[in-house]
Amino acid sequence: MFQGMEYVYEVYKEKSFSKAAQNLFISQPSLSANVKRIEKKVGYPIFDRSTKPMGLTECGEKYIQCVEKMHAAEIEFSNFVNDWIGLKTGSLILGGSSLYSSWILPQLMGEFSRKYPLVKLVLIEESTGKLEELLQTGGVDLVLDNCILNPAVFASSIYQEEKLLLAVPGHFTVNERLQAYQLSAQEIRNGKFREDHTPGVPLEAFREEPFIMLKPENDTRERAVALCEAHGFTPNILFELDQQQTAYHITCSGLGISFISDTLIARGTDNPNVVYYKLDGENSSRKLYFYWKKGRYISRVMEEFLRMAV
Repeated sequence: MFQGMEYVYEVYKEKSFSKAAQNLFISQPSLSANVKRIEKKVGYPIFDRSTKPMGLTECGEKYIQCVEKMHAAEIEFSNFVNDWIGLKTGSLILGGSSLYSSWILPQLMGEFSRKYPLVKLVLIEESTGKLEELLQTGGVDLVLDNCILNPAVFASSIYQEEKLLLAVPGHFTVNERLQAYQLSAQEIRNGKFREDHTPGVPLEAFREEPFIMLKPENDTRERAVALCEAHGFTPNILFELDQQQTAYHITCSGLGISFISDTLIARGTDNPNVVYYKLDGENSSRKLYFYWKKGRYISRVMEEFLRMAV
């Protein structure tokens, strides 16, 4: 019954069939026929043709109110689409472990917010297992992590490659004979240590030293143990922890050696009491991914954030 409502509304505005017909570029008989067809569908007259100027019936007043609401809704949606295209509205929930929530995601969020200040950003810091669960249930839109999630369930895009480094308390005497392998914080920050001519430290030199490791289910722990075994020894583990940053802080206190991501030094703060070494082998490199649930609707905000980040 609202098909052709533009005819009724034009007659309502002009209070005249002849003026409305001129505005619509149709004949007056054609306009009258269209309005009568709508009135027949409604079941009651819309216009009170006995008055001059022509007025609305009680039913007609409600019809016009509804038409105006539809016009307002159309304008509102049109404005939303324009805002949506220009990212003047919307929200994005990001998830990451402690390391990435501290040193990578805030920088990316800041860059995005400067360009799109009206988009609401939320950051959730959780363990990998919890983030995977939130991603599955829609509790987060995008997760940044170094783990490998099920490709049948999650889609991904590579953010960057990470390198594992060895962080050794500076007072350990083993450092004295390994000075040729030591890295400066600047070499880590500018990525020069990644060049082929920079040698990896002979890891077996640390076989008698204490190690600070992450818990067994952690990717860094699995890689660290594999690297040690590839060099012929099983690490002497002093502590097992949940977070890489905590392990590094214990290394900074001088208690033991830790395996850390170059992200921590490149984006965080180096410590003058710690010596850094490059590691060789396939387990010393890993990819850092943005993940989202496969098959879900990719919002305009998600699309633009990924484009800027990746």
